[in-house]
Amino acid sequence: MLDDVKKSAEQKMQKSIEALKNDLAKVRTGRAHTGLLDHVMVEYYGSMVAVNQVANVNLGDARTINVQPYEKNMMAKVEKAIRDCDLGLNPATNGDVIRVPMPMLTEERRRDLTKIVRTEGENAKVAIRNVRRDANDALKKLVKDKAISEDDERRAQDEVQKMTDKSVIEVDKLLQVKEADLMAV
Repeated sequence: MLDDVKKSAEQKMQKSIEALKNDLAKVRTGRAHTGLLDHVMVEYYGSMVAVNQVANVNLGDARTINVQPYEKNMMAKVEKAIRDCDLGLNPATNGDVIRVPMPMLTEERRRDLTKIVRTEGENAKVAIRNVRRDANDALKKLVKDKAISEDDERRAQDEVQKMTDKSVIEVDKLLQVKEADLMAV
């Protein structure tokens, strides 16, 4: 029972961290990376699919993403999908390749993105703390039901707290890396 509560809490904390990583990957820095287009959807034979499902996405250089659709008839749709996404990108077709140059971020935009990143980080920390609270509530219920002793509860709460601290530190590290990425000129 104790192990189930601890394992469940650890898995949920890990999911919160993974969700944060996904959210941070969507925040555009001045540097190009292929993951930037992962959530851009394009219509393909009546259904919406990710751009990387209908095209080869790779880096041209540090500031350019090259997108090469598998089918020529998808060029215009892919280019439009990239242009219409909320990343402020301006793709240009060059033969059978769509080049997506990464515009420089203004200082004001960097600050705005940093605020967004910090908000995402705080949301992840809140989610982690909610997991801790739920785990502690489950432990209290086990004590109340006489399934475990109060000493076991206290030890388990300490372990859950250590997991929480470790997860919060990991979130802080992710935020530091992303903020440094954003502020790098």
